[in-house]
Amino acid sequence: MELLVYSAPWCGDCREAKRFLDKHKIAYTEVNIETTPGAADEVVRNTGKRAIPQFVLDGKWVQPYRPGQGFLYEEMSALLGVTQG
Repeated sequence: MELLVYSAPWCGDCREAKRFLDKHKIAYTEVNIETTPGAADEVVRNTGKRAIPQFVLDGKWVQPYRPGQGFLYEEMSALLGVTQG
């Protein structure tokens, strides 16, 4: 499984997403949209909006949070095959 996480240091939802991945020992490569040339444009090109965090799981773009609701623990747990706890 290859997982990219598009994020930025100032993004609270991004920090929460990375805490979830770290807690479950899920390996990922972080793409900082502030310091990686073209990364922010890549997010817009693939999602149609400037919204982070974004996961790219084996080439498929997934938004791991819902605005106003935060990180989608149950959905991401099922998608990534982890047990919540």
